[in-house]
Amino acid sequence: MNNRLFIFDTTLRDGEQAAGTRLGSADKLEIARQLSRLGVDIIEAGFPSSSPEDFEAVSLIAREITEPVICGLSRAVAEDIQICGRAIAKARRPRIHTGLGVSDIHVIGKFNDDKYGKTLEEKRATLLKMAVNAVKVARDFTNDVQFFAEDAGRAHRPFLFEVLEAVIDAGATVLNIPDTTGYAIPEQYGALIRDICSKVKNSGKVVISVHCHDDLGMAVANSLAGVKNGARQVEGTINGIGERAGNAAMEEIVMAIQTRQDYFCLKTQMKPTEFYRTSRMVAAKLGMTIPPNKAVIGGNAFSHSSGIHVDGVLKERQTYEIINPEDVGFPASRIVLTARTGHAGVKHRLEELGYTFAKEELDQVYQRFLKVADKKQEVFDDDLAAIVRDEIHPVPEIYRLDYWNTSTGKGTIPSATVRLSIGKDEVEIAAWGDGPVDALFKAISMAANKPVELKKYEIKAVTSGAKAMGEVNVQLEESGVAVTGYGASTDIIEASAKAYIDGLNRLYAVREERDHAL
Repeated sequence: MNNRLFIFDTTLRDGEQAAGTRLGSADKLEIARQLSRLGVDIIEAGFPSSSPEDFEAVSLIAREITEPVICGLSRAVAEDIQICGRAIAKARRPRIHTGLGVSDIHVIGKFNDDKYGKTLEEKRATLLKMAVNAVKVARDFTNDVQFFAEDAGRAHRPFLFEVLEAVIDAGATVLNIPDTTGYAIPEQYGALIRDICSKVKNSGKVVISVHCHDDLGMAVANSLAGVKNGARQVEGTINGIGERAGNAAMEEIVMAIQTRQDYFCLKTQMKPTEFYRTSRMVAAKLGMTIPPNKAVIGGNAFSHSSGIHVDGVLKERQTYEIINPEDVGFPASRIVLTARTGHAGVKHRLEELGYTFAKEELDQVYQRFLKVADKKQEVFDDDLAAIVRDEIHPVPEIYRLDYWNTSTGKGTIPSATVRLSIGKDEVEIAAWGDGPVDALFKAISMAANKPVELKKYEIKAVTSGAKAMGEVNVQLEESGVAVTGYGASTDIIEASAKAYIDGLNRLYAVREERDHAL
């Protein structure tokens, strides 16, 4: 097993913590199915004690996904661990991931209350007991317990080693050594992993895992340095999404291991041909753009424009490409989607992108496809992803926009009129604003009688051309609850209206979940 590298995917947990993103249970399950097809060994499905919705999502994935280990995150608190244990109870291969901060910065900053001790040494002693107890409680639910030593990269080494040795004795099976803030340098992080393997006397009983963040742009490099120095589990996310600057990009790590077998001499059970569709699915579900120059799966990753490069590639691909595009799932050929493609052609392309729908949902997507295709010469993959995200709603449609109209022009005060259905009621109202979108948002808010705060408005073109699909993401906040609404259309004002309505419906769903939990 020494040359086997285990892949721990945390897209659904740490990845979803990226600012402005939120996934419902149905979206999480669909991504989990694709991660299983990709061949990841462990799926960290969520943080069950953080919300009723996350508990439901983890439970759903635990019941439905059978091949990978299904893992839930927990703080080193008995109640949290018990909730996590219940969430993963139906998993064929369950794991609990628990832990706490071990650096002095975390010890003093997070545990500054005197109940943890008055001095640094007293606090460390308390945390050591908490860590051991957390692992013991987790072992009541599963024999597979992963312990994270948060901010290990900045920890006092003797204390870190003491904690790791103690949790192994308590029954931990995997040790996660996070570079929580992306502070580490590859040489330093590699040396830390090497020291853990050699100086923690019982480390041979467990798998050492690396979990790196990208604040200084070195998450992948640090992860690979850890692997080279003895780690046999690596953690990351699809597209490198995550807190702040993100996590280590899973596709980059795996392809580095595969491409440089001569250096790493390690194997995974991953199926890299699934990277393209996995990447596009995650980006579409979270409303995030994949940079064209993104390594491995960016749109320009296998593009050449320089005359010298083009000439070289045409003569011998390996002159300028170290990875075959087909090896990571880039389509060698494609079906051109137009208004004349037909239902079967659209269904086939959706399946190639990793989407599977019931007949009613597929019909819904196809009808929207026809409307877009009538306006464009060709419908691209990103158009399809936008259509799917816009049409398939995992939240109830309490608010429905039946009619809208905006008016603007030089010398004219922008105005909007809307007719909004709220359950069985209809409200029609007009408003004025700084522009047509602002007026439209104000009219919808007044009609819904919901004075929500617009925290973010983001607009982007999905594809190029005069009839490009436009995507709009809005972040709405009400009483401390923030959600992201999404809309897509070839008409950007219509996309904005759809995004705002989607946000109102998501706020309603969150309120219902909280009321139900209470």
